[in-house]
Amino acid sequence: MHWKNTATRYGLVAIVLHWVVAVTVIGLAILGLWMVDLSYYSPYYRSAPFWHKSIGLALFAVLVLRILWRLFTPRPAHLPNHRRWERISAALVHALLYLMLFVIVISGYLISTAKGQGISFFGWFEVPATLTGLPSQADRAGQIHYWMAMAGLAPAGLHALGALKHHFLDRDDTLRRMLGLRPRHLTDRQE
Repeated sequence: MHWKNTATRYGLVAIVLHWVVAVTVIGLAILGLWMVDLSYYSPYYRSAPFWHKSIGLALFAVLVLRILWRLFTPRPAHLPNHRRWERISAALVHALLYLMLFVIVISGYLISTAKGQGISFFGWFEVPATLTGLPSQADRAGQIHYWMAMAGLAPAGLHALGALKHHFLDRDDTLRRMLGLRPRHLTDRQE
């Protein structure tokens, strides 16, 4: 497998970045929903937010890297069976997902830094608080963080359903390309 994209396939870097973001977002959502119900006496009261914030900062870095990779590395051509409305829908859903993920991460940062304290990144270093003291910053950012995460389930679900539709109904290589699998129609010599 190539590390860069080709005309017909995604490369290893794009595939790994895609799945790291997907798994991280799912994990952070589960952790976030679980940790808000922790009591002060829970043994995870302090550690769960620490991990949520550290992983959220890592997600931000991976999202930036993914956007840069996408901008500077040509994507494989659309498959011939993809209709125009499917290509437009996919582009809109991808753009919406990126936008929502950035809003979620930035609002999480604003929650955590509202009192002027930085965020520890896995205990290695601290990301400083740069924007603090806004009226009701933690509360407002918290509402945005929560509702954007909940609303983000819709485009994420559409994205997953679209991939499954292409795989099982259209029987094309859309999902296979993002899984790093060999396209059905190519032999070893054609790749």
